[in-house]
Amino acid sequence: MPLMNYGVLKGAAIDRKLGSGPSPHYQVHLVASGVHYRIAVNVSSKLPPSDLMYVVDENLQHPLTDALEALSDGLTTVPRASGGLALDFIRGNLFDRNAMTPLPPNIPGPDNDLNDKLDHYFQRAMLDPQARVYAFGESWGPETAADQYFGFKPGRGIHDIHMNQGNDPSFASQDGTWQDGGVFIHLPATQQWVGIFLKFQSQSWHTDDTTGHTIGAAPAPGPGPVVHDGVVRIIAALVNDTRSPEQETITLLNTSPDTVSLDGWKLVDRNKHMQSLSGDLPPGATKLTPVTKPMELSNNGGIISLLDAQGLKVDGVSYVKAQARPGWTVVF
Repeated sequence: MPLMNYGVLKGAAIDRKLGSGPSPHYQVHLVASGVHYRIAVNVSSKLPPSDLMYVVDENLQHPLTDALEALSDGLTTVPRASGGLALDFIRGNLFDRNAMTPLPPNIPGPDNDLNDKLDHYFQRAMLDPQARVYAFGESWGPETAADQYFGFKPGRGIHDIHMNQGNDPSFASQDGTWQDGGVFIHLPATQQWVGIFLKFQSQSWHTDDTTGHTIGAAPAPGPGPVVHDGVVRIIAALVNDTRSPEQETITLLNTSPDTVSLDGWKLVDRNKHMQSLSGDLPPGATKLTPVTKPMELSNNGGIISLLDAQGLKVDGVSYVKAQARPGWTVVF
């Protein structure tokens, strides 16, 4: 079944332990309003290939950050739905999935494995008492026993801090949309947000919009239908038009050498309002698409996704309030 206790834990990092052993997890000791927690971050997969896919955005800009900063320290239950705090790697446009790369958990040498990468950012958080860690996943506890890694009592914390959909059939019972795990680190001294996102190589990028189960992959390139992932990109949007009535627009670019039919394709906003597309987009051409109701581009930040006629995600972007300058086009 989907995660039962999905939420986000906000707190100050005070200690950590590198992941080791047969099921290694990078462990972090957080304190939130005097309450102690542990977050357990997978650095290896039980299923082959064992190396996790990871991406770190050192200058994350996403509409979620304003809402996260406003949270009080401690554990917050998060509804598994679009438009709120919940994470979804496929639908939430948190990062460019093509930037994800596999990394071993622990190999000799500095800054060359997943333990090292995580340690770099958590060490920075531990050195700054104003820094805050936001860990998304499934919570546990309080337990009767003391924590097995850091000794505080009662033991409690958050795990499943990774993608939680599109699983291998042996873990498909844990699938769900809008319940992915991840870590945000806020460093107020530099006004920097760091986003850390992890995925098992056995997980799929195309999942059912209701169950989160893997759905059929798009056919391979060739004489038949083509894979649409990233073929058409969202390259710009006018999200804060000063005219009355507003005439907001989204600009699409066909990056391929072939004409792409947009018949049946859709644009989707943060609240899952959809706008249908049609017509052909020639090779290398752009299309300036007027935004029509019910789709809305909020001036306070938002996300825009592009789906093909099969309902599979082709591209997605996000923007924050500071980028929504009156009359200016946001370039992605």
